[in-house]
Amino acid sequence: MRHRVLAGLGLGVMAIILTAATLTRTEAGPILFGVRAEFLLFALTLVGVALFHHRTLEVALTGLTAVILLKWLNMPQFHLGQHLLHEASILTNLLGLLLGFAVLARHFEQSQAPEILPRVLPDDWKGGFVLLLMVFVLSSFLDNIAAAMIGGTIAMHVFRGRVDVGFLAAIVAASNAGGSGSVVGDTTTTMMWIDGVSWTDVLHAYAAAVPALLFFGVMAARQQHALQPIQRDATAGLHFAPKHLLAVVMILAGTIITNVLLDFPAAGVWIAIVLAALFTKTDWKVVPAALKGSLFLLSLVTCASLMPVETLPPASWQSAFALGFISAVFDNIPLTKLALDQGGYDWGVLAYAVGFGGSMIWFGSSAGVALSNIFPQAKDVGAWVRRGWHVAAGYILGFFVMLWAVGWTPHPKHRVDAAPAHASALPAH
Repeated sequence: MRHRVLAGLGLGVMAIILTAATLTRTEAGPILFGVRAEFLLFALTLVGVALFHHRTLEVALTGLTAVILLKWLNMPQFHLGQHLLHEASILTNLLGLLLGFAVLARHFEQSQAPEILPRVLPDDWKGGFVLLLMVFVLSSFLDNIAAAMIGGTIAMHVFRGRVDVGFLAAIVAASNAGGSGSVVGDTTTTMMWIDGVSWTDVLHAYAAAVPALLFFGVMAARQQHALQPIQRDATAGLHFAPKHLLAVVMILAGTIITNVLLDFPAAGVWIAIVLAALFTKTDWKVVPAALKGSLFLLSLVTCASLMPVETLPPASWQSAFALGFISAVFDNIPLTKLALDQGGYDWGVLAYAVGFGGSMIWFGSSAGVALSNIFPQAKDVGAWVRRGWHVAAGYILGFFVMLWAVGWTPHPKHRVDAAPAHASALPAH
């Protein structure tokens, strides 16, 4: 009953915003209380996601519909078809990666490798920390979604399915932190690389990522150990399945190759999945199971792409720091692209902020959404923020350690003439 009342109230507020913004629109667009109405509707959508974590797709689609309707009513020049065509590469790529990495995680699980890992992981809280460290390293040269899914699959087995939401937040944070200083480890840094930023200009993001990992990693590992200690010995009678592990290697290799050659890693993922199906059994049931969570993220990404993000405060370490928190709820691709167009940022600082920031809420990162497909309890925003407090604290700690260690060194504006065509083909983080 309470949820029905809240849902009705939310829909009523959306209707009021739509009506008021349309009746009071100005040449600058639909504005209420000095704020563009699109932002108000998006904020209301995110509140709905937090309150109704069992109905996230429905909430996201409702918010997207409201934003589209607002633009249709108030912006005659808005063409939905053209906008969706422009975003098609990002959305298609992201969908392919989310579904493809669900298949990857299942292959990894069927290889029996997650059952064997307790033999090499420490059997106390340090086992959880070493697992997070593995995810961090993997994400430095793999897509962060793949690293998070591999880490989540291992955690599912070594902790016998009892994984703390705080530890899930730490897995996502480790995957995002590990890719923040590598131009092939995260979409945002790849966008910078395509735009002309040198790989050495983002490398110092690790000056923040490493201390952040040491902080939240230890906290999360102890948290997980208190709930469910790691199993010391591998399950008896295991039969290692090398063909499934070969499928995992093929999918990861396909991701890297097509990301470099085509700027479209999802193509390599699915080519490898089809080829692997020729020599080993593929569990296709995981694809429809992951579809709902994937469509939820696509709805939020589309909604974020409709936001009027044309204005940002002048580039500074303060604005970069704030972007980290903004990226927890807004898609970081338009934020990164806008920062590149604006110029004047220290690219390593920006890479850490927008890359790591999405870890603070489960839907702020595609890695978080992918992981929530196999851990539904992660979709509780309150539990994520409460149990994963160490992620936000780690972000702040890492940011200021980086400022102290390497400082703020802004770079000049980059060329953007060739970047959009490439950047639009990349997935969200």
